[in-house]
Amino acid sequence: MELDERKLKILQAIIRNYLETGEPVGSRTISKYTDLNLSSATIRNEMADLEELGYIIQPHTSAGRIPSDKGYRLYVDTMLEDKVQEVENMRELLIEKADKIDLLLKQIAKLLAVNTNYASLVTKPQYRSKKVKFIQLTEVEADKLLAIIVLEGNIVKNKMIAVTEVLEKEVLLKLNIVFNTFLQGLDLAEINMTVIQKMKEQAGAYGNLVSSILDTIAQAISEEEEVEVYTSGATNILKYPELNDMSKITELMGTFEEQKLLTDFINKTETPDNGGIQVYIGSETPVEAMKDCSVVTATYEIEDGVYGKIGIIGPKRMDYEKVVGTLHTLMVQLDDIFKKKT
Repeated sequence: MELDERKLKILQAIIRNYLETGEPVGSRTISKYTDLNLSSATIRNEMADLEELGYIIQPHTSAGRIPSDKGYRLYVDTMLEDKVQEVENMRELLIEKADKIDLLLKQIAKLLAVNTNYASLVTKPQYRSKKVKFIQLTEVEADKLLAIIVLEGNIVKNKMIAVTEVLEKEVLLKLNIVFNTFLQGLDLAEINMTVIQKMKEQAGAYGNLVSSILDTIAQAISEEEEVEVYTSGATNILKYPELNDMSKITELMGTFEEQKLLTDFINKTETPDNGGIQVYIGSETPVEAMKDCSVVTATYEIEDGVYGKIGIIGPKRMDYEKVVGTLHTLMVQLDDIFKKKT
């Protein structure tokens, strides 16, 4: 029998409450816990149906109910199905947007190089926040688990975790419930000892495994994403005699050709909270190869927490007024493009 929406919501509320407290759940608790606005009597009737269907059970010492394995299974299958669909929808939307954004950012790099007669660079968007959206633990071998960690912004991390024993399907089921219940919506800084202790309590005999999996998740969250950088107008640098020294040119051109060097450069530049423009003159520039240059950077924001960098590189005698004015105008235009309702 397929559960109707009301029974499913009540079952989900029972499981979430039981995971949080470890205590059998009564109808009065559910009447406060859900947004169904049902009386305790109505909820008792629904809980009786859920018990008859085998989704919850009643410990003989309590009037409350706890989830059965069948109830856990439905909860996880429903949760996973919803999350997989949510991630898939987001992935398709992001792919569509990414194609458009890629073209736009490449055009911006070319436009800046032509307009200023200097070199330019534009990074693809990055994410300030890395909150957990979804975690799936799957056994791939007798002694290995695959952890699929989906972070905010549809960033997907895959990590292998070594285990010392074979885990039954119901154990993996329980671990998936625990990790998604307690970590969903949290970033690394919010996974504190209180959260970890509650997770270990729910995992019971597998508390030590929780610690191992958490270490892997923390490592995945803290990993830096590789920043892709678009450049244009590098040869414009050759037009300025003070930069036309062969050794300087070789080093500078090498910087523009190496994504790693450009990524280092971007990571070392500041990202003001107000998205303002930063000017680095000569020795202030964060990359050795650009010490004879000036660099002007700005931060664009696509949506809250999703941002990228734009930079213009030229001689120390660059036309600062023109460069800063161009970036200001560009930032206004980008804000209009990204924040416009579609």
